This record gives sequence, structure tokens and C-alpha cells, in this order.
Amino acid sequence: MRLESINIGRVAPLFVNESGNAQSVMTGIRKEPVSGNVIVNRLGIAGDEQADLSVHGGLDKAIYAYPLEHYAFWIQERERALKKNLPLPLGAIGENLTTTGLLESALWVGDRLQIGDVLLEVTEPRAPCFKFNARMGYAHAVKQMLQAGCSGVYLKVIQTGSLQAGLAISVLAGPREVSIVQINDQRRRGRQRDLFS
Repeated sequence: MRLESINIGRVAPLFVNESGNAQSVMTGIRKEPVSGNVIVNRLGIAGDEQADLSVHGGLDKAIYAYPLEHYAFWIQERERALKKNLPLPLGAIGENLTTTGLLESALWVGDRLQIGDVLLEVTEPRAPCFKFNARMGYAHAVKQMLQAGCSGVYLKVIQTGSLQAGLAISVLAGPREVSIVQINDQRRRGRQRDLFS
């Protein structure tokens, strides 16, 4: 398991079209890779910003990690939806950490990730919002993330320090009572009930 990229972004406007109503919303979803050592504090990665702290950021969602393995899925789905091949650079899903070998199916709430001198704890999977549709460029990206369970995970910072791309990631098992897959399954079933009620 390895840290492939560290990505940060500033809050900026994003144009969204919800139910035929075009508007600009502020978001920190646009992340770009950074090089060298990056400081990790209790509230996340230095230089990174979140616009809506009611759903992003804070102590329990300080950092968002996403598997590089899912990028092939998104490249294919975007090409199908948009009828053209567009690049999807690391950080495009809105993640702070792009990883390899660290899939949702292997993670549980409370598991800890040791990356260099930084210790992080898995808190929950991402629940995507309408801004993800706008970022990906088509209207059903949120639905696809929920259906596929390729959510990535939010992380709490247990031990601050510095990170750099290329570091190994070790998983330290937590209590293993609730898995990320279980939460994703519950959310998917709940969403389906909402659609048909």
C-alpha cells in the first residue's frame, strides 16, 4: 500500500446545474497534486480548504483518501457520459490522498493508517453531493459512486506530522465492528428506498 499523491485545493466557485437551475456554489473539490513534504495538522493538510464545514472537514473528516484503482472506472464512465475522452488528473475526485492498495473493501471504521510519522483513523465513507456531479461533468456521477461503492474514506488525524508522495501505508486494525462496505450498502439501500417511496 502506498501514498501516490497528496492533493490540496482552495475554495473557489463551481457552476452547477441542479434541476435546470444553473448557479455558482463555493467548493474546495478541485484538488491538485503538490510535491515535497506537506504538513498535516489536526484539521487536515496545510493549504487545503473546504467550503461547507457542515459536511466536509472538521476533526472527523479532516482528510479524504481515494484509491487510484477507481480512476479507470471514472475515466470510462466520463467518456461514456460526455462522449469524449477527457483527462482525469490525480485529485480530480476531490481527494487529499490518492492511494494504491487501500480499497474500501479492506477498511473498517476505527482502522488506523500509518503513513510515515502521521497516524490517521478511518471514520466513514464519503457521501457524495451534487457538487461531485458538476465536478465530473455529468448528472449521474453521484448515483454511480453510491451504486459502485467506490466512495473513498474520510480520516481523522490522530498523530500530526508531515507526508510526501511515495510513502508506504500500513493498516493497523481497529475494533472491526462496522465496515466501510456495510455503511456504503446501507446508504445505497436507503437511497433506493427514497427513490421508490
